[in-house]
Amino acid sequence: MNMDDGLVRVLDADGHRIDGREVPSLSDDALVGMYRDMVCSRHFDERAVSLQRQGRIGTYAPLAGQEGSQVGSTYALAEDDWILYQYREHGAIVVRDALEEYLPYWVGYEEGNADIADAHVFPLNITIADHIPHAVGMAWASKLKGESKAFVCHFGDGATSEGDFHEGLNFAGVFDTPSVFLCHNNQWAISVPTEQQTASATFAQKAEAYGFEGVRVDGMDPLATYQVTKDAVERARNDEDDTPRPTLVEAVQYRYGAHTTADDPTAYREDEEIDEWRRWDPIRRLETFLRETGRLDDERADAIETEVHDHVADALATIEELEADPDDMFEYTYAETPPHLREQRDELRRLREKHGDDAFLRE
Repeated sequence: MNMDDGLVRVLDADGHRIDGREVPSLSDDALVGMYRDMVCSRHFDERAVSLQRQGRIGTYAPLAGQEGSQVGSTYALAEDDWILYQYREHGAIVVRDALEEYLPYWVGYEEGNADIADAHVFPLNITIADHIPHAVGMAWASKLKGESKAFVCHFGDGATSEGDFHEGLNFAGVFDTPSVFLCHNNQWAISVPTEQQTASATFAQKAEAYGFEGVRVDGMDPLATYQVTKDAVERARNDEDDTPRPTLVEAVQYRYGAHTTADDPTAYREDEEIDEWRRWDPIRRLETFLRETGRLDDERADAIETEVHDHVADALATIEELEADPDDMFEYTYAETPPHLREQRDELRRLREKHGDDAFLRE
């Protein structure tokens, strides 16, 4: 993928503002806050991977390299705009200040999914692209109610090969839903590279088939991603004088780590490829810009790092005392538990009673 080809961009690879490119109209505090949330997202990511390797949380999808698109896009939203995400966009949770509420999910508590709804974040979705029709349905319902909200739906490039993607975007185009579809093209759908995922020249151009605009942006440039998302959100608003229109945003970027902690990326890509993409690192680029413009110095950067480490440590401490109930695996999916699941639940209960949870889990 050529990062120099046809992408909306504000910062160059080294973090310098490109001549003639406007910096989004954000306050100094907001720009530094964006940097802080990106640093926080990456630190949380590092801690989460470590915790999974220790067996203290479940399988986890790392975000490193994608902080720019996740944080930049979320800064473009109003507080009551909704976020629907796949499973990697932890940065959106950080921006919405819901990390503490989110963490219980990763140790087996479904309540973690419910609690983030207070931050206008839809429960985490594991099944690829299944949440796209939900996002469109929520957006359509909001439009019918006369609300002025945007619904931002995150997904990876692999999701564009699922039927839910095409059905959702087609419906959005026909019914003018206030939707922003944010495709994180991180070059790999697990082990399938972009060139084997689609014959289209870009993912953004798929929007043309559904009758609305598609935009390609440097997803490792948080300022560019912010501005592109801001423009898309304004198109999506259900205002009195304007019909809401959806937008498909393709954020071109790279996933530094594994697809999930169950994946071995060394089996399908080379270290040289990762090193090439690290040249565009989103945190380093924004830090350079903030330092050059006098918004950040060593003292403030050190203070941010200290605050971030303390914040993540405090959030992680809240899950240390939690112990998930295996019975929860059989709840919530059906209004009435079907017979075959009742049998499985009862068998699990008998094993736990006979062997104890610790012995059973070791088995």
